[in-house]
Amino acid sequence: MMRDVHLAPETDEDDLYSGYNDYNPTFDTEDLENDAAFQQALRTSHGRRPPVTAKIPGTSASRPLATGFGSKTMLSSMGRPMTGAIQDGVARPMTAVHAAGYTKGAMRGSAFDPLGQGRGPAPPLEMKNEDSPEEKMKQLEKKVNELVEESCIANSCGDLKLALEKAKEAGRKERVLVRQREQIVSAENINLDLTYSVLFNLASQYAANEMYAEALNTYQVIVKNKMFSNGGRLKVNMGNIYLKQRNYSKAIKFYRMALDQIPGVHVEMRIKIMHNIGVAFIKTGQYTDAINSFGHIMGTSPNLKAGFNLILCCFAVGDRDQMKRAFQMLIAVPLEIDYEDKYISPNDDPHTNLLIEAIKKDSLREMEHERKAMAEKYIMTAAKLIAPAIETSFAVGYDWCVEVVKASHYVELANDLEINKAITYLRQKDFNQAVETLKMFEKKDSRVKSAAATNLAFLYYLENELTQATNYADLAVNSDRYNPSALTNKGNTVFASGDYEKAAEFYKEALRNDSSCTEALYNLGLTYKKLNRIDEALDCFLKLHAILRNSAQVLYQIASIYEIMEDPNQAIEWLMQLISVVPTDSHVLSKLGELYDNEGDKSQAFQYYFESYRYFPSNIEVIEWLGAYYIDTQFCEKAIQYFERAALIQPTQVKWQLMVASCYRRSGNYQKALDTYKEIHRKFPENVECLRFLVRLCTDMGLKEVQEFVTKLKRVEKLKEMREQRVKSGRDGSARGRREGSAGGDTGSTKGERLSVKLRSLSGANEPYESSSNKEIDASYIDPLGPQAERPKTAVRKKTEDDDFADEELGEDLLPE
Repeated sequence: MMRDVHLAPETDEDDLYSGYNDYNPTFDTEDLENDAAFQQALRTSHGRRPPVTAKIPGTSASRPLATGFGSKTMLSSMGRPMTGAIQDGVARPMTAVHAAGYTKGAMRGSAFDPLGQGRGPAPPLEMKNEDSPEEKMKQLEKKVNELVEESCIANSCGDLKLALEKAKEAGRKERVLVRQREQIVSAENINLDLTYSVLFNLASQYAANEMYAEALNTYQVIVKNKMFSNGGRLKVNMGNIYLKQRNYSKAIKFYRMALDQIPGVHVEMRIKIMHNIGVAFIKTGQYTDAINSFGHIMGTSPNLKAGFNLILCCFAVGDRDQMKRAFQMLIAVPLEIDYEDKYISPNDDPHTNLLIEAIKKDSLREMEHERKAMAEKYIMTAAKLIAPAIETSFAVGYDWCVEVVKASHYVELANDLEINKAITYLRQKDFNQAVETLKMFEKKDSRVKSAAATNLAFLYYLENELTQATNYADLAVNSDRYNPSALTNKGNTVFASGDYEKAAEFYKEALRNDSSCTEALYNLGLTYKKLNRIDEALDCFLKLHAILRNSAQVLYQIASIYEIMEDPNQAIEWLMQLISVVPTDSHVLSKLGELYDNEGDKSQAFQYYFESYRYFPSNIEVIEWLGAYYIDTQFCEKAIQYFERAALIQPTQVKWQLMVASCYRRSGNYQKALDTYKEIHRKFPENVECLRFLVRLCTDMGLKEVQEFVTKLKRVEKLKEMREQRVKSGRDGSARGRREGSAGGDTGSTKGERLSVKLRSLSGANEPYESSSNKEIDASYIDPLGPQAERPKTAVRKKTEDDDFADEELGEDLLPE
């Protein structure tokens, strides 16, 4: 059997694994059961033979060398153990048997499968038990999170009521979840983050719905719970609620408590809280404390709002030096934006130009514009506020502000401040200084020159100096053809000269440059109205109404156009909208009364005329209509007060006093009527109408004065005839009487001519009067208000026919048509 035993050849120590990949049939263990030699060795004592000691180079003589088949461990030439059997002179390399996947099972015929792929698919996952308490709590926690998210989404969409309902439901489910966890696990395993988010969202929704008491209570629950590490920050929210409730002392207290609990590394948060404290101090009138708060902010992290508020507080305490320092600090606030150089192309590269055009209109650029506009607004407002207060005169103060602005990166605001200085002169009625200030801009750049010329054109237009207004309007348009205000002013000057077509062209051009120029659109509507292009005018005013919903002027123009179009219903509807905007405008109320009167609705007309009289009791037309209305309704006593007021307003117009006397006469108060006629005769001794009624009343009452008045009447009539012969004009006596204040005919104005018939019916102007002694004077009366009380017996002989004016119909001119 020794012939089958071979020593392993010496191998290089540096190449221990050489030959590992070489396969030798000797190592095939599949047929060992059929190998007769191998089986015979197993049955004999060869396998149990004691080891043979051999001298191996590199080893000591006492080291054994295993040669038996029972032990397959051999030594290499370097003394390292090697595993394997030697057969047919081939040495087996040293390797790991199990690591390579060789097991006893493999010797029994199993396939080589080191990855265990032959074991088949993995068993299915264990099914969840949905009825388990842990699974139920997970589902409930998921539902709570969904409710909180839905509440926040509803709040962002503006549905505050739904947001609050979702927040309350989330709170209820979260409490149920906490109780279940306490029953199953320890209290340390409760989800504090979920509890915090639910309570915080609930408090926020309470505050959004203005349920401040509930919101404060919910915030208190969070703040008092020491397990919430950052709960102290919510005292800021509590301070905000107290600020809304105008409880400023508590708001300041909670802001300060929150400030104490926020670390110094959170600079931005601390600055915001300090700003809130300063605002609360302003609300309480503690301007000195507010100055300290805003001053600290401007020294630590300056911003525009804090700087502007600091200026307001300094202005409130009247400290000029502090106002100047605060304005300089506001000017120095960095905007942190890129300026126009960034948007200028350095070359003609089309790709670069395309990129610059793209970023000129992106959201970042819009944000920069908004921030710059806000800064300019704060600076301009602050300058206008402090300029009159920091120096002895507002002009010197403006000059100081302009110099400070010129030294900053807001250089372009200096010109705006100069123009604002001119506007301040206008408000002080100092037109000369305003003009001088604006004329300083004639030699500056086109934008500033156009703005100054526009203001100058407006000034001269208001002063009705159309030549100067036209010159400066032309200068403004030539300096900036795309300035809508300049084009509007140019249109105004052309409109004033009567060239409506050309004015319309300027207004249209202004609208093409700026479609939101409401002045140009309004003036264009007026121009179309002048040109009798009613439909186009109505279209302009309706467009303007869509922009300016509550403009009284626009509403009135629309109503006026509908009246021109003979659509009184639409006119009334628009006037009703107008009085909802200006309910005390007497002219609008009288216009409504006129429209209702034209429609035949006397009661509505009386209501609006009376409201107009109540707000403006000096409108003659309204007084005239109300007096005529009471005469028409046979309440002459009530008409007296209106005619008396008209007599006070126009004391030289005799017709009002005659109307008062006629009302007394028609109401049966003859003595008062006689006294009134005598007073009228004293003031207007040549009034024929007054003398006729004096003769009639004296005859009716049997007074001895009748002959005196008859004589005067004859003399006045004779003088009247002589005057008419001298004048030899086509003008009638009534028109001359209105001019001289003592005519005997119609004495009303052109508007009052519509009441001439009624006035004559009351005063007897239409009745023929004969002064012949052979004719009796008719002194009989039939009162239109009904039977009189027993009349005094004054006449010996009474005529049976009625009085001339007793049955006379009331003239249509006295009352509105």
